[in-house]
Amino acid sequence: MPQAQAPHPVDVLIVGAGPTGLTLALDLARRGVRTLVIEAADRQFAGSRGKSLQPRTQEALDDLGVMDALQKTGSPFPPMQTWRDGRRDGQWRLVERDPQSPPSRYPVPWLVPQWRTQEILREQLLAAGGTVQYGTRLTSLTQTDTQVRAQVTHSDGSRRTLSVPYLVGADGGRSTVREAVGIAMKDQGDDLHAAIVADVRVRDLDRDHWHIWPDGPGGDLLLCPLPGTDHFQLNARAGDQDTDCTAQRVRELIALRTHLPADAVTDVLWTSYYQPRTALAEHFRENRVLLAGDAAHVHPPGGGQGLNIGVQDAYNLGWKLGQVLRHHAPHDLLDSYDAERRPAAADVLELSSLLYRLGRSPEGSSERARHRRRLTLLTVTYRDSPLSTETRQPITTTAVQAGDRVPDLPCIPPAANAAAPHNTPRPLLELLKGPHFTLLAVDHPAPPMPPTVPTLHVTDSALTQALGRGLFLIRPDGHIGLATHDPAHLEHYGTKVGLTP
Repeated sequence: MPQAQAPHPVDVLIVGAGPTGLTLALDLARRGVRTLVIEAADRQFAGSRGKSLQPRTQEALDDLGVMDALQKTGSPFPPMQTWRDGRRDGQWRLVERDPQSPPSRYPVPWLVPQWRTQEILREQLLAAGGTVQYGTRLTSLTQTDTQVRAQVTHSDGSRRTLSVPYLVGADGGRSTVREAVGIAMKDQGDDLHAAIVADVRVRDLDRDHWHIWPDGPGGDLLLCPLPGTDHFQLNARAGDQDTDCTAQRVRELIALRTHLPADAVTDVLWTSYYQPRTALAEHFRENRVLLAGDAAHVHPPGGGQGLNIGVQDAYNLGWKLGQVLRHHAPHDLLDSYDAERRPAAADVLELSSLLYRLGRSPEGSSERARHRRRLTLLTVTYRDSPLSTETRQPITTTAVQAGDRVPDLPCIPPAANAAAPHNTPRPLLELLKGPHFTLLAVDHPAPPMPPTVPTLHVTDSALTQALGRGLFLIRPDGHIGLATHDPAHLEHYGTKVGLTP
């Protein structure tokens, strides 16, 4: 794969070109922050591994300009088809839509193989002037109060040293960055069964269902059709003899646990054996080095959360680095990254472990349904963050307030703020798109704001009912930073996040 030349100088060195690293680089690129993404592997990851994009992740990717492409290449999850004794034995849904879930233009998970998600993110990043270098690994780093010095080694053996203001480790569960700065990973001690995942081509099997054989010798086996391809993703419980996961072993498992013969598998494109674990880094930041994605938290694939939590880490961190590097926000703004994302990751660890043990079977449907709202990530809140300021009184705990994701309700903006006619309702998050803060004035006069902060005046019963009357400073990631009735609070809050006249 051809290598583009790294821009010089670099503001943020990102180690790891998975979904987390690419999302962060793309978010920073639109803020004018110069990044370099390095990846130890010599090419882009080729497997389907993280195939589920949850609703909140789709909102973030829409803001970054890639959701249209992902929608074209992906699909909703197909219904589950149970097989027993070589016969179809009922259809059911693994994921049911929750009518009580917060409103979103993306109400259901979207199925896209991970390699395709990464490809689309990478293409968008390169179009934005970003740089990704494969065959380049981090070999050492040191830091001072003002910079990080990182030595990288290329596949040809050559080395160079970069001096950058910040470095982000998005380099997976065995993170070199995390080890280099001495951040401990606290294991949660879960005893979870090993599994095999593979991408295969299979004949004589329809692509309208996610097929499951729950009663095969040694455990269940599932084959999920991957949209935009002629592949299926295989997921199967692994035994002690499966640590060496060869193409031949994949064929044997299919022949053993399903009604399909081994030669029905025409190709095995990628395989992986994994022993799930749950672990959480003790902190996500060490001075000018930060961790994101699996480098900061590792958990089993139950509930399809891994890729999504990494993307949300990047979406949270990107605007904060942008404010520090381009808008003179105080360096300690980055403390809020750990304060917000570590509790969110801890919640996912617990949920993913529960759902992984539960497995994928119709018998577990009622238990999964209890947690489906959490799976969407639409209810993640940062109410306890130092960046969440709620000054309205009184307010109930059930009301939308500072720290919450702003509800994506249709509203009618003034014509000056909308390309569509002023009487055409548009989703609120669509109106908020972009790398900036927005002042949302709901049935309330708004004071003058810095030119970088657009003001959206809304007189709308749906938003008034959800938020109440007031001034709401919406962060670039769609969460409410400040909720107030007093315009004087805006200046003080703006100082914390780099919003200056």
